[in-house]
Amino acid sequence: MITEDDYLYFACRALDGMRGIVEGLGDELANRRPSIPGANSPYALLTHCLGVVSYWAGALVAGREVVRDRDAEFTSAGPVRPLLDRAAAVRDRLAEDVRAAEPGAPLRAAPPSAYLGPDRELTQGAALLHVYEELAQHLGQMEVLRDALLAEDARRDGGKSR
Repeated sequence: MITEDDYLYFACRALDGMRGIVEGLGDELANRRPSIPGANSPYALLTHCLGVVSYWAGALVAGREVVRDRDAEFTSAGPVRPLLDRAAAVRDRLAEDVRAAEPGAPLRAAPPSAYLGPDRELTQGAALLHVYEELAQHLGQMEVLRDALLAEDARRDGGKSR
């Protein structure tokens, strides 16, 4: 079985990877959607991931009240610095929630079906695995978004690098 430290190493590594991409892109590119049909901006994707962590670990595992507007996460935009600060706070809170979790215990509430989580009853440990699943898959997605945005930006600038 994995330890809390092992879990946090990989979950935080994925979250930190997304933070690094958003920071590296800066305010303009982090808020842009590449010309891929249905693509999100990196800013919106990180906002969504913070919602996932806060809700699944904070509400369903730790039992805190968490207000979340999942749909609004995908249309969010703004300056990068406050988002990066929020991501650091969510990362710190995740560590507290993981250390306080009872992996075999049931969730403290049932997730809404609209949140598209796993389609079976979960334990707290399984909900934390879902958090990692979301962070890992969205990190990969954000790496593709970054590459597409940088390529499009280079074409706009006539091949000049950022």
